[in-house]
Amino acid sequence: MQRRVSTLPFFVILMGISALAMLVPSWHALFVNDFNVMRVFFYASILFGLLTLVLGFATSSEQGNSIIRNQLTTLIAAFLLLPIIFATPFYVAVGSTSFLNAWFEMVSSFTTTGATVYDNIGRLSPSLHLWRGIIGWMGGFLVWVTAFAIFAPMNLGGFEVRAPDQMGQMRTTPQVNRALDPTERLARYTFKLAPIYVSLTVVLWIALTFTGELPYIALIHAMSVLSTSGITPLGGFYYASSGIGGELIVFVFFAFAITRSFYSKGVLSEDHQPIKRDPEVIIAVCLIAIATTALFLRHFIWTIDTNQILTWRDQLIALWGALFTVTSFLTTTGFESSYWQETVDWSGLDAPGLILLGLALIGGGVATTAGGVKLLRVYALTRHGERELERLLHPSSVSGGGKDARQIRRRGAYISWVFFMLFAISIAGVMLLLALTGVQFETAMVLAIAALSTTGPLAVVAAETPISFAGIPDLAKVILAMAMVLGRLEALAIIALFNPEIWRK
Repeated sequence: MQRRVSTLPFFVILMGISALAMLVPSWHALFVNDFNVMRVFFYASILFGLLTLVLGFATSSEQGNSIIRNQLTTLIAAFLLLPIIFATPFYVAVGSTSFLNAWFEMVSSFTTTGATVYDNIGRLSPSLHLWRGIIGWMGGFLVWVTAFAIFAPMNLGGFEVRAPDQMGQMRTTPQVNRALDPTERLARYTFKLAPIYVSLTVVLWIALTFTGELPYIALIHAMSVLSTSGITPLGGFYYASSGIGGELIVFVFFAFAITRSFYSKGVLSEDHQPIKRDPEVIIAVCLIAIATTALFLRHFIWTIDTNQILTWRDQLIALWGALFTVTSFLTTTGFESSYWQETVDWSGLDAPGLILLGLALIGGGVATTAGGVKLLRVYALTRHGERELERLLHPSSVSGGGKDARQIRRRGAYISWVFFMLFAISIAGVMLLLALTGVQFETAMVLAIAALSTTGPLAVVAAETPISFAGIPDLAKVILAMAMVLGRLEALAIIALFNPEIWRK
């Protein structure tokens, strides 16, 4: 049976998993006596399960499934076409919505963006909110698996910063040669990463439940944190009953979106450094400390100027609200602390949306569920800048740090700069397309960064006034959906499809 499944195309396997996943909201709807939603998802599971079987029998003998280009094209098709399958029962269950809105919602969830067109949380039943969380959770796991199975061997997705090989080409190391078949790599990393991903989700779910959160809400929040989708059935994480205890637990789990070192040992054949020497951890701690301090001082100085009375409790609350929210947006999760509004109201200043935009644009670690430019690329540019300043002061100096450090400062920094420029051009392009649909400049900028960095909550927090995705034109929703897929897969992965090397036998 396992051998039979391994001969199926990757997309067909994903279809089968999607059909099985529809049973979860069906069972949940049965337990909460929502029989309409139960029937819709149960029938949809049967329908797409049969369709998967038909496609499986028709394509199981297809050859060429091991070619790497097929995996890249399948990955692009998965983020564009699978949401159609996800949206079908969602559209029928909601009833009073358009299929475009349902498809946009599923693209947003599957790319772990978390943007929603349903501002009124009561419009969706609990089972539909659970379905959104499951889609985001599955999208996050797909990102994990493909990062190790597809992007790492091809030196894409941030791995190119340290790799001496050319981007878009298969590595020639003995470890990769032993498993050159992408299908075998996908299966191997799926079985290695699935227990880790599921275990972390269950642990976070139980921990949030012990803090006083409802199990149903705790599960959705646990899946959202691990996948960095920022999906919540409450209209905002700050409404959660878990309080500061839940925020402390979630804050710890943000670490899995900062570096892969916590779960990739024994999974990926690479040299692991201690956490305290991990470049991504170093640059993340620096960014979090700088942004939190800047936000705290911004409000602190303003309160002094206005002669407000400051208590230690007010200061600690403001500091924690800034720390949690800054870390959340750096990991592109987008959860606000329940004390973030108190941080803003403390001084009477507006929310510093520009700082949150910059943090989300930087993003999290390589081979994590976080989006953005990636911390390793920012680290490479930082080290290159330090070296250039050192050469200005001491032109004859010789750089140290070993071969890996020189690789990051030279070729790694060059590739990082190329990617950063591509990311900036993508933002400009999406803004231009949104402007052509009638979206205003500031709104277009926030939406473009939110889509490309896969941080949907930016639209609510970073803008001067909250932006409603339901209020933008339909064509703008299609553009943003495409931008979400581009941000999730990264421009380099799509450009790699135009590399002649991967089209040769």
